[in-house]
Amino acid sequence: MNTSGTTFDIAVEPAFDFLSAEYAELFDASAATAFQHPLWLHSLYGRLASHAGATPLVIVARHRATRALDMVLPLLRIRRGPIRTVEFADLRVSDYLTPVCSPQVFADLLRNRDACAEIQHLVRPFDLLRMAKLPDGRLPIENLLGAPRRVAMDSNAYATVLIAPFEQWRASALDRSYQKELAKKSRQLQKKGALSFSCCDDSASVLEALDVMRKFRGPRFQSQGDGDLLQRPEYYDFYSDVAVRGLGSFVRLYAMKMDGEVIAAVLGLHHRDSYLVIMSAFDIAGYKSQSLGALMFEQVAKDCIERGDRMLDFTIGDEPYKKLFGGQPSPMWALTQAGSTAGTVALFALNQAPWLKLAAKRISEFRLLPTGTSTPTR
Repeated sequence: MNTSGTTFDIAVEPAFDFLSAEYAELFDASAATAFQHPLWLHSLYGRLASHAGATPLVIVARHRATRALDMVLPLLRIRRGPIRTVEFADLRVSDYLTPVCSPQVFADLLRNRDACAEIQHLVRPFDLLRMAKLPDGRLPIENLLGAPRRVAMDSNAYATVLIAPFEQWRASALDRSYQKELAKKSRQLQKKGALSFSCCDDSASVLEALDVMRKFRGPRFQSQGDGDLLQRPEYYDFYSDVAVRGLGSFVRLYAMKMDGEVIAAVLGLHHRDSYLVIMSAFDIAGYKSQSLGALMFEQVAKDCIERGDRMLDFTIGDEPYKKLFGGQPSPMWALTQAGSTAGTVALFALNQAPWLKLAAKRISEFRLLPTGTSTPTR
C-alpha cells in the first residue's frame, strides 16, 4: 500500500504498534493531545474497536530517505446502519482529536501533493467522513483530507489556568461568595467522620476507586435517560487498563474517603503541564447537601498546583460548574464530508432537521449499545 512521493511514503498499517519506541518519540515531539497518547490508543484499538465493529485505519507517513515515522493518522472504519463511515479513533472516550505529527511536518505534508492525494485515496471508500472534537487552533486536518471547512460544535471545552500558591488561584478563579460556601460545606463534611483525599498510588486503590465510580455513576446517568460507559465490560476494561498501566505518569485517579470508604473520585490524564478530567463520580445520595463534586475539584486543583501543573482542563461539555472554577470556554470543531450518494442524502438530512440529527446520532451509536439500553454517557 506504499506510494511514491518526493519526500514521504504513505501507507496503511492496520497492526501499527502504538507502544513502539518510534511512536513514543513521534508523540513526544508532536502537537497531539493526551487522547493520542501511546497507552490510550493502544488500549482503544485493542479493547474497544472490535466490540464496536470497527476496523483500524491507521495511516502513517514515513520519511522516504530515513524511514523515520513522520505522522500517524489514527482512524477507524465503522458501518453505522447502512452508512459506511470513516472517523477518528474515538468511540466516545476521547475529547480532543488530531493527527500525530509536528506542525512543521504537517505543513510539509500539505505542500506535498502526492502525499495528500495518497492519504485521500487511502481514506476512501466511505459514505460519510466524520471528524468531530477537533480542538481550536490545532492542525487543519480538513486541508490534508480535501474536506469542507470545519464548523463549530454545539459544545465547548473548558480549562482554568492554575497559578501557585493554591490560595492565590482560589482567590482569582472562584467568586468570593462561592469560596465561602465551599468552606462551609467542607466544615460540614469533616464533621461527619474521618475525611481524606489522595491520589491513588497502586493498582489495588485504582481498581477500588473505579469499582466505586461504576456503582455511583450507574443510577445517576440511567435516571437522566442515559447509560454509563463504565457499566459496559469492554469500557470498564479499557479505563482500568489505561489507569493501571498509566499510573504514576500518564494517569491520575483521585479519591476522597470518609472513614476509609470512597465517596468521590476523579479520573484524569496528565499531559505535559495539564491535567485533563475525563470522568468523575460522587456519592450524591449519601451526601446530598455537601457539594461533593465541587469540594473534590477544589482538592484536585490544589494537588495539581502543588505538582507544578499549569492547566486544569475540564474537557468538553458546558456544565455550569466549570465556569465556577474559572474555566474559560474554547470552541470545538467538526467536519463532515459525503463520499457517496447515500452519504450525501444522510448529510443533507442531518443539516436540515435538528430532530433528524438526534435520531441519526442514536442510530449511529447502535453498534455501541447492548440490547435494551439507551445511549451511553462518558
